Amino acid sequence: MSSETTTVHAEGAEHGEHEGMTKKRIWRIFWILTAITCVEFFIALVISPRLLHSPLHSMINPCYIVLTLFKAYFIVAFFMHLKFEKVGLALAIIVPILFIIGLILVLTNESHYWIGLRHV
Repeated sequence: MSSETTTVHAEGAEHGEHEGMTKKRIWRIFWILTAITCVEFFIALVISPRLLHSPLHSMINPCYIVLTLFKAYFIVAFFMHLKFEKVGLALAIIVPILFIIGLILVLTNESHYWIGLRHV
């Protein structure tokens, strides 16, 4: 009898971890992702061509990066259920991703240096 109780308790705990994902929440996240994508398209198709020779043109890429990070957060947190996982597992996934993003930023900066040397 104790094995039945343990099995039922384990199944209930597993269901409790993902209890927060309802159809309403899934649709809400879907519409948030759709809105962010529409903003990205608006920036690419309307704002970017108008600011082509403006000093503000350099702000377009950081806007894309921030919007894409927001989309990545919603996808990873809700659709991959990382928001409902334990802190240790979340940190085991998030910390390496942050290091990869840092590496990309450093390498981008380094590539600009090498491109500058080529023109000298």
